[in-house]
Amino acid sequence: MKAVSKFLSAASAAALSAALVVPGALVVEMASVSSAEAAVVSRVEVRGNSRIDADTIRNHIAIKPGKSFSSADIDEAVKVLFGTGLFSDVQISQAGSSLVVTVAEYQVVNQVLFQGNKKLKDAQLAGAVQLKPRSSYSQAAADADVEAIKAAYGNIGRDDATVTSQIMDLGDNRVNVVFNINEGDRTKIAAVNFVGNSAYSSRRLADVINTKRSNFLSFVLRDDVFSDDKLKADEELLRRFYYNHGYADFQVVSAFGELDEATNQYTVTITVDEGARYTFGDVSVDSSIPEIDGKSLESLVETRSGEVYNAKDVEDTILALTERVAGQGYAFAQVNPRGDRNFENHTISVVYTVDQGTKAYVERIEIRGNARTRDYVIRREFDVSEGDAFNQVLIQRAKKRLEALDYFERVEVSTAPGSEPDQVVLVVDVVEKSTGEFSIGAGYSTGGESPGPSVQGSVTERNFLGRGQFIRVSAGGGKNSRDYSFSFTEPYFLGRRIAAGFDISKSTREYDKYDSEVLAGTVRFGLPITENISTQLAYNLSQEKYKYNEDCLDAFGALDPLKCSVSQAIQDAVDTGNWVKSSVSANLIYNTIDDMKNPRYGIYANFGTEVAGLGGDAQFVKLTARTTVYQTLSEEMDIVGLVSAGAGHIQGFGDDGLRVFDHFRSNDRMIRGFDYGGIGPYDGVSKDHLGGTTYFNASAEAQFPLPVVPESFGLRGAVFADAATLYGNKTGFATASTDMEWRASVGVGLLWASPFGPLRIDYAVPVVKESTDEVQEFNFGISTRF
Repeated sequence: MKAVSKFLSAASAAALSAALVVPGALVVEMASVSSAEAAVVSRVEVRGNSRIDADTIRNHIAIKPGKSFSSADIDEAVKVLFGTGLFSDVQISQAGSSLVVTVAEYQVVNQVLFQGNKKLKDAQLAGAVQLKPRSSYSQAAADADVEAIKAAYGNIGRDDATVTSQIMDLGDNRVNVVFNINEGDRTKIAAVNFVGNSAYSSRRLADVINTKRSNFLSFVLRDDVFSDDKLKADEELLRRFYYNHGYADFQVVSAFGELDEATNQYTVTITVDEGARYTFGDVSVDSSIPEIDGKSLESLVETRSGEVYNAKDVEDTILALTERVAGQGYAFAQVNPRGDRNFENHTISVVYTVDQGTKAYVERIEIRGNARTRDYVIRREFDVSEGDAFNQVLIQRAKKRLEALDYFERVEVSTAPGSEPDQVVLVVDVVEKSTGEFSIGAGYSTGGESPGPSVQGSVTERNFLGRGQFIRVSAGGGKNSRDYSFSFTEPYFLGRRIAAGFDISKSTREYDKYDSEVLAGTVRFGLPITENISTQLAYNLSQEKYKYNEDCLDAFGALDPLKCSVSQAIQDAVDTGNWVKSSVSANLIYNTIDDMKNPRYGIYANFGTEVAGLGGDAQFVKLTARTTVYQTLSEEMDIVGLVSAGAGHIQGFGDDGLRVFDHFRSNDRMIRGFDYGGIGPYDGVSKDHLGGTTYFNASAEAQFPLPVVPESFGLRGAVFADAATLYGNKTGFATASTDMEWRASVGVGLLWASPFGPLRIDYAVPVVKESTDEVQEFNFGISTRF
């Protein structure tokens, strides 16, 4: 019992002690917490800084001597100091009446160096990394830059490039950052395979996309670089191609590239589901706006019942209808196509519905990503501006215009809510690309004004100083020719969509019996009339000088008729001396070609006139016309047909009349199989062709892919037939071929879309000719389609 009593007494004592001690402890803890939540210090002490001034650090934090602060204030101060990007570590603690801020400063980058790079220059890599001289160094930034450099090499087809980083301590908290690069071998594309296609051959589809199989020209074209982004863009190109050729159900099932590390080559496989081919069923316009009759708009519809379904024609119709309705005062009207697909007879009936639309205005246009291109260069491509009615069709048209500028790798236009429910913010994201080009090349031509070998170099900038201006300087020459030129174009003259520019050139030519030197200048204006029609106006001023070849001169510097038999017409023109031509010219151009580099359908027509006589010595009126029609004859076999026709006439007026040098001369654009200037009026005494005042010509051609040759080579074959006549001569010295005698030829050709421009080899055999004509069956040179 005594033991129990003692235990109870001890327990009672312990309980009593706890009752007294625990409240005291709670009071102390609460007092401590209260002190932490509302502390006051007399000073802020900064430790660990060497480069950054202590006062600068104190100014960044909100805790001040003599003012109470809490633990939340300490946390916020740590976040603020870390947010400056100047410190790798920050610690804040209280020591008595002092608040101690201990920092560890990032090292400062002195230089960023690249070692082992050859394919990419230092300037290119410096633009890809975020570490810059005088910036703060961190390992995280260095690691990110390593990946950025790898990505830059991936963009040029070197996916196996390896990159490491290291720092060189220079003391005083400064470092040099060195990126060691092993560029590795360039990855290539061994094959581009299509699966599931039956309507179009794999060769035809390979021509649609931008990813190409590697070949001997890939080192120049760089079109065999594999990237996922490029492959996604190719998917969109395939979709557009099929949608524009009737396959409305088309899908890209999968698209991927598989790398064989042993050969360092990709195999690209694209699986497609073509679906059925559709034609248009019934097509109509339905308007919910009482004042607008849908029937009155049907003339603007470009889709016709029975024609093959074409998504581009639907887009063009929407644009045309939207513009017409907006022009009638309904700026918010929307045109939406409603399709009714019949799976049994494979037709799509389309009803274009015209509705009032929701009232929305463009609050502002926000442009991002244009480090070089000025904002106004992008803004001027939009037909809407701040405060205008929002129109999705006009926005999409502006996007296409921006893409057509060829200043950007990618253009994305999106919308964001504005400050009010009826306000919309247009967001334009662009990724710029290089717009400067330096080219130098050599070639050989068998015809034209300057046959033989030639070299040419040029410097071109399509977006000069980010202002959208075009500048080109070029020089070239061959065995018998020299050419120099400078061109400048402002695409938006006086803030309007008028292209204004000038050209200055000097050219010399050495012919068989005489030489020429022409110094010329042109001031020109280009005005769009519609999306397909434009006009060009120009004032031209030139000075021409002619002299006989030294081989034709006697000891006194005069023409020796025993050495050279020169037509009197040519003698009269050469003996005239300097000849000044002052003229105005105008051209009307109609262009619906789908692709100017590789046309497959459309029309290109050019009607021109030139009037000389505004001062100067020349006095004439010249009329020319040329039309070319392209049409795909077989989609499956990729056969393209073209028919072209041209004509020209020159008429002199005044006392001087026409010189022999003002006449038209034949060339390979007029008819192939004959020498330059080899047909037309002829001087039987001197054996000189004198040119003619009138010509007509026509040509028919079929172009096709070459078997066996990979499509990525850019080679195509052609068969053609030409016909032309050149007649009429006002010099009075022509003795033959002055009437409308027709010539004709047939031949084969080889076309090459080379990195140096479109080249062409033709072999033509004259089947109808005159005895005075000069034949040249083989011709090689630059291909000039338009």
